[in-house]
Amino acid sequence: MILGHSIPSPSTGVWNLGPFPLRAYALAIILGIVVAVIMGDARWRKLGGKAGEISDIAVWAVPFGIIGGRIYHVITDAQLYFAAGANPIDALKIWQGGLGIWGAIALGAVGAWIGATRAGIRLAPLADAIAPGIVLAQAIGRWGNYFNQELFGSPTSLPWGLEIDLRYRPSGYEQFETFHPTFLYESIWAVLVAIFLITVERHWQVNNGRLFLLYVTLYSFGRLFIEQLRIDPVNEAAGLRLNTFTAAALTLVFAVWFIRRRNDSIRPLALYREGVAS
Repeated sequence: MILGHSIPSPSTGVWNLGPFPLRAYALAIILGIVVAVIMGDARWRKLGGKAGEISDIAVWAVPFGIIGGRIYHVITDAQLYFAAGANPIDALKIWQGGLGIWGAIALGAVGAWIGATRAGIRLAPLADAIAPGIVLAQAIGRWGNYFNQELFGSPTSLPWGLEIDLRYRPSGYEQFETFHPTFLYESIWAVLVAIFLITVERHWQVNNGRLFLLYVTLYSFGRLFIEQLRIDPVNEAAGLRLNTFTAAALTLVFAVWFIRRRNDSIRPLALYREGVAS
């Protein structure tokens, strides 16, 4: 029996428009991208950049990011696609869910670098301009996991426990009905990070790429704790989820990087490389 106080899961994550399936997971990702581009463009123009440049860079960054996110997911959850009885072709079915945010950021940064280089834009101020929008996009994208009934946490009797249909419960958890809504925890955390970044930027001089470093540090720090609640099958090392090690490593590395570059914010970098008209 479902508890009286809990969060119900959607009855479906796919709506058919004639022969075309409309997937909530894809819609969440697309909406997140749109928000990131609009917000990034507004912030970039406020810094003195040209309108439309963020959209041009997104043409490179978004495909690279999606590919990177999928590669990271497939590598860290290889057993889902390459274990005995699994279908390796499923690794290509991105619409079924499965994007690793760190892979998306890493390869997305490569795409952004290509786009920025072509436009003569310095990467550091660009990264600061898009950081709050990126983390808001993550907050929105996590709702795709809600519709897919995936990436939830351990069983809980808390009033905000998430109802999970029997067919989506991992082996060994069939008798439990409500679980920690880790998608919601991460979504809320991402929104708080975005608000914090904007607040810090208004009151302190945090520029030349340092705002982006702070974003990665804070997001990874929150993910470090949220990851401990999840129970979906994943590769482990020393009894810890592989994503936990990634979150811990990124928190440490980017925090140190942020601190070591504290003197770099004294004089903001020009938005464009020398010889490029602004």
